Amino acid sequence: MSAVAMHMSDGLLDTKTSLLFAGVAVVGLAVAAARARNDLDDRTAPLAGLVAAFVFATQMLNFPVLPGVSGHLLGGALAAMLVGPWVGALCVSIVLVVQALVFADGGLTALGANITNMALIGTAAGFLVATLLKRFAKNRAGLAVTAFVAAFTNTVIASFGFVLEFAIGGDPAFSLGTVTATLVGVHCLIGVGEGVITALTLVAVAAVRPDLVYLLRGSHKALDVREETLA
Repeated sequence: MSAVAMHMSDGLLDTKTSLLFAGVAVVGLAVAAARARNDLDDRTAPLAGLVAAFVFATQMLNFPVLPGVSGHLLGGALAAMLVGPWVGALCVSIVLVVQALVFADGGLTALGANITNMALIGTAAGFLVATLLKRFAKNRAGLAVTAFVAAFTNTVIASFGFVLEFAIGGDPAFSLGTVTATLVGVHCLIGVGEGVITALTLVAVAAVRPDLVYLLRGSHKALDVREETLA
């Protein structure tokens, strides 16, 4: 299991499955682009660029989870909590495209599957959990726990997306049960690292500029409370 286990390489899926999820990615990104227009303004557009750059940089850094196994930040939950799920999905997708084209990190034929897993499924799952836990994010500890759980969920659910795609078009010589247990188990550990990094980053941003955190958007009164409790 490599450090980029989530990044499918060329040939891991058959042609039909690769094309299928390329189509899913195109449709998903088209919807995200259309909906993102409502979230982008003079304040959030520059932040979106910074988020994409941060996710790109942190994906290049690996942290150990087991002997011979390391992981890196996926960033979907973090991006969604900072700039919203639609813009966040686009940020992660841009990172994946650059990595595939420039650094050969993830195969070109598997790009659609990788975007589906990490930019669409993972980001959506992470933001959904963050939204459900938002009422607890009234101070640093609450926000940190919310961010951790959302990021952990993002990582694990994205790994299940990998398993689903492999079940549809992967090499039948490999046991699906073994692939599932290995991949999901490892990404549960990676999710812990993802959660810690996400929690630290989100709390740091919220402590300085809570108005820039999409998850904390609400009434001015609620925002004032958060500014005081996060200060």
